[in-house]
Amino acid sequence: MIRPLGDRIVVKPIPREDKTKGGILLPETAKEKPQEGKVLAVGPGTLLDSGERVKIDVKAGDRVLYSKYGGNEIKINGEEYVILREADVWGVIE
Repeated sequence: MIRPLGDRIVVKPIPREDKTKGGILLPETAKEKPQEGKVLAVGPGTLLDSGERVKIDVKAGDRVLYSKYGGNEIKINGEEYVILREADVWGVIE
C-alpha cells in the first residue's frame, strides 16, 4: 500500500456506470473520468512554518467527491489509484 506524505490522500476511484438510466450502453470514449472514490490512506497533514501540523479533514474509509483533473493517477499491481492533495477534495459523501 502507499503511505501518502503531507496533505496527500490516496483514493480508489469508483467507476462510472457502463450505461445510462435509459439503458443505452456507453463506449469507453464517452465515459467521464470518475470524480468519486473511497479514501484508502491519508497523510499526516500540512506542516506549517511554526512546526505545527494541520490535520486532514477526511479519513480512511470516507467516500469523497474530488476534482475531475486533480491529483495524479497511478497503477499498482493492475489497480488504479489517485493521489490527491486535500484541496482537490470537494467533500465527503454521507
